[in-house]
Amino acid sequence: MSLNPDANASLLIVDDDLVTQTRLNAYFSQEGYRVLLAGDGEAFWRQLQHAAVDLVLLDINLPGQDGLSLARELRARDPAIGIILLTSRNDDIDKIVGLEVGADDYVTKPFNPRELLARVKSLLRRTGARRGGGEDEEIFRFAAWTLNLPRRRLCDPQGADVPLTRGEFEVLALLVRHAGEVINRDRLSRAINGHDWSPQDRTVDVLVRRLRTKLDGDDKPDSLITTVRGEGYRLAVDVERARG
Repeated sequence: MSLNPDANASLLIVDDDLVTQTRLNAYFSQEGYRVLLAGDGEAFWRQLQHAAVDLVLLDINLPGQDGLSLARELRARDPAIGIILLTSRNDDIDKIVGLEVGADDYVTKPFNPRELLARVKSLLRRTGARRGGGEDEEIFRFAAWTLNLPRRRLCDPQGADVPLTRGEFEVLALLVRHAGEVINRDRLSRAINGHDWSPQDRTVDVLVRRLRTKLDGDDKPDSLITTVRGEGYRLAVDVERARG
């Protein structure tokens, strides 16, 4: 009997390499997960139509519709399903694009199955909280902006919706929750993809730069998100918390 607390979770493994499919199926089944398999985009959508899925392990290099476009469509349809991209590419640009289209994490082949298992467990904890959020809506207001956390919605001072990618939302949510506090890159990286930051990883800095573009008007001499050299970033304005 598995002692895995996530034993009821369903994983959809999407990879056109049958060896990888077989290996991951055996490993995660042994760990107590219910495993579904797909080799391309058509099989991917068929599985989602007929079964409830908690997390997708999605290869980028698929025949036909690639993993990035599948991740983008899936995230638009269901913001709660966890998505971990699997790829042989090892490029920061690919990683950033993957996170921008809605993936939660990114693992480069070849990978250690135990590391992948740890990523899966971590992400299931996060997506479980995302699915089971409380009835009260946490709403934060800062510098005339409004951030509704459960609805993952940012409104500008005129009340218009401002689209955020998943990565941008996770960074802003952490900064807003801890307004005035310096948040180091490790904490920001864990919020984005579930593991610590490395000096070669520019994802956090890119997401902060994109947030600044959206939040800071041309008439603002200083950014709402300030850099604390050698430490990290912080939200430099007061935040008012309300519950809807």
